[in-house]
Amino acid sequence: MPVAGIGSRFIAITVDYLIWGFIFFVLGILAVIILPALHFFGGVSINWAIGIFVLIVFLMQWGYFALFEAFGNGRTPGKRVAKIRVIHQSGRGINFVEALARNLVRFVDYFPGFYAVGIIAIFLSKRSQRLGDMVAGTLVVRDRQVDSPHWNESPSRTFTAASVVAEPPILAPWADSRADSWSRPPHLRVVLPAPALAKLSASDLEVLESFFSRRLDMDLTTRATLANRIAAALCAKSGLAVPQDTSVETFLEAVAHQFRELGRMN
Repeated sequence: MPVAGIGSRFIAITVDYLIWGFIFFVLGILAVIILPALHFFGGVSINWAIGIFVLIVFLMQWGYFALFEAFGNGRTPGKRVAKIRVIHQSGRGINFVEALARNLVRFVDYFPGFYAVGIIAIFLSKRSQRLGDMVAGTLVVRDRQVDSPHWNESPSRTFTAASVVAEPPILAPWADSRADSWSRPPHLRVVLPAPALAKLSASDLEVLESFFSRRLDMDLTTRATLANRIAAALCAKSGLAVPQDTSVETFLEAVAHQFRELGRMN
């Protein structure tokens, strides 16, 4: 996934700060209304109200970005607008600890104002990381837009042949030796055991779909390395093995296709 630049990150932070400003404006109005009314209940009530407002401000300051990024698939509202997200440098989504770590360092990135330290770090870093990203091991990347499928098309680039002709049914292993089976795409000639496929989950299919939709943008070395890592993880989880005379990517395509078919039958 391509690394996000200064421009898209600036758009995201601007939108987030506008949301901040609106929330603080609403809190200010509430404070003006509520605090004078609390004089009738004594000083203790006013102190409690002030403490609650300070707590809300603290949570907004330190929790806004961390919570959205941890539980919003790496995206704050501003990042959604800018079509960027935060991921771990290994390629997976970030967890709460990593989101909190990168945002606790935000104060240092902001120093002495307008994210001066963060901008300098982004320009000097090979992967456009501010200090918070370096501490948490995260990257800010751009979302890849996948064209929406036409009627009867699969959303993955891998199965574009299915949009031209109807996809043949999966044949039983003993029937796959027929001569006409070799006229089908390679991933349809691989038959995998259903009990092993049943050990996989929808999240595994999402990983495969993400790889299929982005592999054309990868260099060959990265593509092959990532395919082997995904295949190894799937084999370890399900007990499957890459058949002989079958490429790793063909095996992954067969896993995705037959897992979908297994889900339809169930």
